[in-house]
Amino acid sequence: MFFNAFSNPKLGKWIIPGTGVIWFLGCFLLLMNYEIEGELAFYDSFVFALIFLGGVFVLDRVFSLFAPKGKNIWLLFTVPIILSWIGVMVHGYVLKWWLNDTPYLDFLTNSFYLRWAILALADQLISVLALVVSQLERQEEIQKREAQMLQLSKDAELAQLRQQLQPHFLFNSLNSINALVISQPQKAREMVLQLSDFLRGTIRKDSQQWIPLEEELNYLKMYLDIERVRFGHRLQVDFEVDKEFYQVKLPQLLIQPLVENAIKHGLYGVTGEVKIEVKGKKEGSYFLIEVINPFDIESSVPEGTGFGLSSVERRLFLLFGRTDLLVSGVAGNLFKVRLKIPQYQ
Repeated sequence: MFFNAFSNPKLGKWIIPGTGVIWFLGCFLLLMNYEIEGELAFYDSFVFALIFLGGVFVLDRVFSLFAPKGKNIWLLFTVPIILSWIGVMVHGYVLKWWLNDTPYLDFLTNSFYLRWAILALADQLISVLALVVSQLERQEEIQKREAQMLQLSKDAELAQLRQQLQPHFLFNSLNSINALVISQPQKAREMVLQLSDFLRGTIRKDSQQWIPLEEELNYLKMYLDIERVRFGHRLQVDFEVDKEFYQVKLPQLLIQPLVENAIKHGLYGVTGEVKIEVKGKKEGSYFLIEVINPFDIESSVPEGTGFGLSSVERRLFLLFGRTDLLVSGVAGNLFKVRLKIPQYQ
């Protein structure tokens, strides 16, 4: 509606009556200044206030159905002038029919153009004010819709990242199971059961939900149990996270891709034991997670490495709008990933 400032029930409840009262008092005091009898001034001001409020209502109805734009903007100025002229005419006919005071009726006739100018100016100001208010509210609605569309887009991309992550891990596990079916069928069956437990606990989770760190570590340990079927005693993971941080909240499955990346960097192409460290601590308003694994810069990097880091980095950007929360790099013979999770929730 064009005149949202006046047609909105909450605003109109106060604006319309208040404006009418102010208009009535202004007219009454002005007529008293012209030494018009109090009773006549009251009737005149009362009818003129009704005419004014009627004009506001008509302007509201007219421009709510048709908002002038471009070449039609002249209607925004012409309609109030015509409407105010009609209003003054109606005002005069009503009072001439109602009252019989000859000096007052002469004053009423002589003040026609002054009344018209005053009412036209008021209607014009109302039209311009309503146009400004309407444009601001429309702009606010557009911004809200854009924000909703952006949020929906972010949610869709987060869901897509989640859907990519699950098959990515699932396919790796199935390839490992396939490799064990003939050589070690018992381990293959064990891995199938562990994979089933892991997927049962994670696949139905809301990708937007934040979970306690303790729950995230439980999922991570289930994942590591699956990987140990492949790597056996070679895979060692040390957790250095105090229990006092177990209730810290973080997005679900944010650490698992980092550990999977560490396993690829650390164990592929290596025959000996490999220790991966997962550390967690508070640092100001952030919860800091570090994943550290041995790294041989001369060894070939397994195909597909990097998906975990890029998916986590993208999720962090969608959630927080920042690109500085995930840092990774080589320090000597170690590969370190440093993840900062803002504790807003």
